[in-house]
Amino acid sequence: MSAKNRPEPEHRTAQRAGMPVPTVAGTLRTRLAPLSPIVLELDDDSAEHAGHSGAAAGGGHFSLLIVSDAFAGMTRLARHRAVLDRVGDLIPYPVHALAIRAYTPDEFPS
Repeated sequence: MSAKNRPEPEHRTAQRAGMPVPTVAGTLRTRLAPLSPIVLELDDDSAEHAGHSGAAAGGGHFSLLIVSDAFAGMTRLARHRAVLDRVGDLIPYPVHALAIRAYTPDEFPS
């Protein structure tokens, strides 16, 4: 999907409407919910990147661990695409970097 055709990120829409602005982590979780994750861990690593040009511009650095049956039969690249299809319009702002670890339940060591 081209940038022109992407929906406006929730934080921008809410801000313009005078509504409470959702957190970036909350927006990421909401967007990933259709994948029906069994495990979804999202860490904000932004503090570790203080001084980095992306951090200076206000973009956050996040690490994502997501475990879902939806990834069954998908390559690693296809799993990353499935995630980015849902959150890619948040990059480069408010998300500057997103490290993705995506597994099926059978692959995930519990």
